[in-house]
This record gives sequence, C-alpha cells and structure tokens, in this order.
Amino acid sequence: MRKLEGKVAIITGGGKGIGYGLATAFAREGANLVLTGRQESALIEAKEKLEKEFGVAVLPVQADGEKEEDVKNVIQKTAEKFGRIDTLINNAQASKSGLTLIEHTKEDFDLAIYSGLYAAFYYMRECYPYLKETKGSVINFATGAGLFGKPGQSSYAAAKEGIRGLSRVAATEWGPDNIRVNVVCPLAMTPGLEKWKSEYPELFEKTIQGIPLGRFAEPATDIGPVCVFLASDDAHYLTGETITLQGGSGLRP
Repeated sequence: MRKLEGKVAIITGGGKGIGYGLATAFAREGANLVLTGRQESALIEAKEKLEKEFGVAVLPVQADGEKEEDVKNVIQKTAEKFGRIDTLINNAQASKSGLTLIEHTKEDFDLAIYSGLYAAFYYMRECYPYLKETKGSVINFATGAGLFGKPGQSSYAAAKEGIRGLSRVAATEWGPDNIRVNVVCPLAMTPGLEKWKSEYPELFEKTIQGIPLGRFAEPATDIGPVCVFLASDDAHYLTGETITLQGGSGLRP
C-alpha cells in the first residue's frame, strides 16, 4: 500500500517547477491532489499527466494566493470534491530576486510579502478546521536566502523568514490538535533558477561551488520524498522544524 493512499494534499504553485515535482512525489504515493496556481493551462496539463500515470484524482483550481477570496474558493472546492484535507503545502512565491535592497520599490517588496507570507497565512487559516479533523500537516517552503542572508534576495528572504515565524507559532498553537507544521528550505533546479543562472552566471557558479553534493536538487526525487515523509504517519512526532535540503550547503549547528 502506498504511504498516502486516499489522503488529500493541496499544493500551491503545483502546475510547474518545485510544485509539480512535489505533486509527482505525492501522486506516486497515492495522494489525491488539489493543485493551485495562476496559469490554468499548466494546472490542467499537470492534472492530465498525474492522473494518467498514477491513477489519482487531481483537482486544478486557478487561484492567486494573495487574494483571500481565491483561497477560500480553493478550500470550498476541495471540500466539495474530496471532503477532507490531510496536507497543505505552501510552495508558491513570486519575488524580485536579483534586485539589491536599495533597488527595491514598495511594489517590489509587496510582491514577495503578499504572494508568500499572506498566501501562507490565508491557506493555513482556511485549512485549519479540516486539518484538525484529519490530524494533518502543513509543509511551508522557506529559503536559504533568509537563513544565510544571500545577496539580491531581500524581499524574498523577508517573506520566507516571515513564513518560518508563522510556522513556528502555528506548530505551538496547533500541537494540541495534532496538526504538525514544518518548514523546508530547498535548493532545487527550477525554471526560475534557470533564468537566474543565465542572468547571473558568476553567482550561479559560486553557488554550485558551495554545495558539497555539487548540484541542485531535483524536485520530484530529492525534495518530494522528504515532503512525503513529513506528510506521512512516519513523521507523527516532528513539528516546528526547519529542514534544509541544500546538498550540504545549509549546514547548521
């Protein structure tokens, strides 16, 4: 029997990049999925591939996480289709990565905060009653940019560190409800990273040199299985933690 057979997971930004890799890992373990994102075509394509390959049910819902009404619609449609929520993964994030702090405008800063921190808050709040019922879990995505102060990542790092703080408080408040809340900081190859590589090749090479395993993670095979573990009963006593999946570059005491 697959680890997440019959479970239901919401994955924001699930149509491409890390989100699609996570969706693949969860579908492989039998989870039914709700994939959200701004591009409906990417979500539909993901649905068709995942249902065909893994035999799970996938609900694509076009949504902008910074809009409270969109998030409420996602949760309503999830409840109508599946009647439960076992795992929430807040993966989606937009930002002006590459701009220095002094180059940021308020609009640039707002982009990161609203698409990341506000979206995580909205999804967590709206999912809470369902997660309490299933004794479920939340997996929020943060970044080494915030942990280690990476240059050109000020608004992105600020949003993600806000998410880490939110996650720790939620882990404390929701522990009595047996809801687990953990954070993953990945260093994965994505379309956004490919773009960053082409724009900042020297910084990219320097980053690679600082990774003991010598590569960026593959979302479906390096990041996804760890998130499957966090969502499974195997991690029933793990909450409030930040896990750095960065090939050894996130070494911490």
